[in-house]
Amino acid sequence: MSALADDWRDGIDEVDAALIDGYQSGFPVEQRPFRVVAEELGIDEDDAIDRVRRLREDGIFRRFGPVLNPPVIGSSTLAAVAAPEERFEEIAEIINGYRQVNHNYRRAHEWNMWFVVTAGSRETRDRILDEIEERTGCAVLNLPMLTDYYIDLEFPIVNDDRFARESLGATDVSATRISEDATGDLSALEARLLVAIQGGFPLSKTPYRDVADGLGADVDDVLVAVERLLADGCIKRIGCVVNHIVTGFRNNCMVVWDVPDDELDARGEAVGSLPYVTLCYHRPRRPEQGWEYNLFTMIHGRDADAVDEKIDELAADHLPFDHERLYSTAKLKQTGAQYEELVGSDD
Repeated sequence: MSALADDWRDGIDEVDAALIDGYQSGFPVEQRPFRVVAEELGIDEDDAIDRVRRLREDGIFRRFGPVLNPPVIGSSTLAAVAAPEERFEEIAEIINGYRQVNHNYRRAHEWNMWFVVTAGSRETRDRILDEIEERTGCAVLNLPMLTDYYIDLEFPIVNDDRFARESLGATDVSATRISEDATGDLSALEARLLVAIQGGFPLSKTPYRDVADGLGADVDDVLVAVERLLADGCIKRIGCVVNHIVTGFRNNCMVVWDVPDDELDARGEAVGSLPYVTLCYHRPRRPEQGWEYNLFTMIHGRDADAVDEKIDELAADHLPFDHERLYSTAKLKQTGAQYEELVGSDD
């Protein structure tokens, strides 16, 4: 395991470990959630809050709060450009300047800049892509998600695993179709709530009440809204969002596969159930742009060789098709999805 991963664990005790691995999801939706967590951990409420605050300040947690599900709330797409090397930084600055761009990575491929655009509507999303194409002079490869087989970066990290979920057996999957015209069917309160919590919850004894007060709403109404958003998939989970880079899982590879269309669902569900596959989804082919791939997988690991070994295993045992490995070589931007246009202007 890397020295970086060793370092972050120096100050971690058993309670911290239980908090890190046990509360990435399933955080209580009630007025005093930390009191429930504290009882489960055998500590007091203030200590639970202080530990989350310290782990966040140390960079082990990115934030405390919800993980939103962009394709369900609005319209999201993975996009790429082939940026000329001499203009790479200029083009990255243009793309990163859009608040609706919440991820941007450099990858080792002809299409070398990969970014995610998330907006409240397909119209806004496509307008941004058109603007990027016009402002950069680069053709944009637009690859919206069509089917979600498995997407979740929740996995144990207080361990010596060389790759994500090495210590787990299997994961549950299902083929969930995604509409590019999704709106989430949000009430006015739910739309305002998502905007308010997209960056996380307040670290207090009463985070839901604090959010409700900020919205001028009743806390019971906010709790009901959160439960509904969880049930409908607009919120994937609520908990402590781990920084996988800091905790050693800094090696990742996006592998794209040319899977026969009539085998796609069966292969996608089978691969998505493999514990070492952290993401698995269907995106469209774009043959007019030379893009023939329709299945995307991601593998995360502490050990680069372990990631390569699992990709080799994937190709040999599960996906015997043409594929390419797009290694991430630089993080250009990473933030939470931004949804202000749900309740305001699309500008």
